[in-house]
Amino acid sequence: MQAEKTALRLIARAEQNSNGLRRKLEKRGYESACITEVINRLIENNLINDFRFACLWLESRLRLTRSPRQLLFSLRSRGIEQDDAQNALKKVLDDEIEFSLLERFVKKLARKKNSQTENARLLKITLKNEGFSLGVIRRFLNDE
Repeated sequence: MQAEKTALRLIARAEQNSNGLRRKLEKRGYESACITEVINRLIENNLINDFRFACLWLESRLRLTRSPRQLLFSLRSRGIEQDDAQNALKKVLDDEIEFSLLERFVKKLARKKNSQTENARLLKITLKNEGFSLGVIRRFLNDE
């Protein structure tokens, strides 16, 4: 089946998720039923796994200044289901990684001369809204 060969070539180049692979195969003109069959077979053989994709994608993006909320949103926009996205975030973001992410996020806020960084209460609300855990927020605020 040509659609399967195309899918395997795409997988060989880079980790794929089911939604992204579906879009790529649709662009190449394959029928929806055929694509569904191919994707189901690839999932059964663990050649594509949305949770694995989400973890790898997150690990590659942690060096960028982003918040957990932004990372979660980016995964969801790539077609990763909410549960897989949240579980991948929990797996990848331990306290130390989350703390360094929070530090970078606050530095970026401070560069914008945002009043949120000057008021601890406002900063705490902003960080909570960005998806940082309360424990990491408290640690950061106590360290300052």
